[in-house]
Amino acid sequence: MASVSAKKVFKNYGEVAVVHGIDLDIEDGSFVVLLGPSGCGKSTLLRMIAGLETVTKGDIEIAGKRVNDVHPKDRNIAMVFQNYALYAHMNVAANMSFSLQLAKRPQSEIDEKVSWAAKILNLEPYLKRYPRELSGGQRQRVAMGRAIVRDPAVFLFDEPLSNLDAKLRVQMRTEIKELHERLKTTTVYVTHDQIEAMTMADKIVILRDGRIEQIGSPLEVYDHPVNLFVATFIGSPAMNLLKGEIVKDKAGLAVKSGDVLLPLPKGAGAEKGQKVVYGIRPEHLDPVAGKGGIPSRISVVEPTGPEIHIYTELAGEEVCAITDERLELKRGETLGLEPKLDRVHLFDEESGKAIL
Repeated sequence: MASVSAKKVFKNYGEVAVVHGIDLDIEDGSFVVLLGPSGCGKSTLLRMIAGLETVTKGDIEIAGKRVNDVHPKDRNIAMVFQNYALYAHMNVAANMSFSLQLAKRPQSEIDEKVSWAAKILNLEPYLKRYPRELSGGQRQRVAMGRAIVRDPAVFLFDEPLSNLDAKLRVQMRTEIKELHERLKTTTVYVTHDQIEAMTMADKIVILRDGRIEQIGSPLEVYDHPVNLFVATFIGSPAMNLLKGEIVKDKAGLAVKSGDVLLPLPKGAGAEKGQKVVYGIRPEHLDPVAGKGGIPSRISVVEPTGPEIHIYTELAGEEVCAITDERLELKRGETLGLEPKLDRVHLFDEESGKAIL
């Protein structure tokens, strides 16, 4: 196992800069997810760690050693790609053992490691099959097995589940997490899927336009986003956002959005007249029976089974509320909504930075 560090790393393609001075320390044995939209630089950063892309400026370190000029095969890393890249003419056992064969390892060691990896990944019944005879999930496990047998210091995953259907993705992310819990190998995982990031990571690194926006545990970035970008990128359905202005009413400070007053907790730290964005996640916006709460008009009701997603119009914007109560709701009806004050977020409208 090994720690991984990026120290003021830049990456340019000609005149185009895609990574802008990233500083990142990944602890030995941790599972870190690089998360962000397409084009944010997450895969480029991963490929620089792997040695598949050169570093324009700055340093990549693995286990405290600068590896900018070290060949990928000598970095003691193993990478699993989005496409499985299996050799069609080789069976599962041969695919998994190929790197060890190239390294001229003793056959007894190769057999032992392939058997060990196959047992961990439940591939023992498939060792003599060819890739064309496997499902997508089984092929991905073979790709993982090929990485495991090398016993690397660092695992690198580049959107490995993108080609799988929804049910298989859920299964495979559980298997990858269980694999990490068992092996405790430092893992860097790239995805644009925030559900993957939330369910798998010890730490999430959120990137945008080649820069780090926030680093934290899944619940830290969910509960305490540092700006509007993180607030809207993390969470499904997304956080409700309403633009407004800080005003003072009988109960203290509030946000006036259109003709609606949105309550704030005491000590919100905003100033009267300040232009802000009021944020509240759907699960923290409670439907209220009768005439209580802030009145809104129902536009769509989506039963999901365990929950009901209620989309309403509030202050001229569509907002979503989530409840597990079996409410009888119809489009066009008025529904009162009550924000949980201890879960309200407040952002400066101009800078996008979190105030609360």
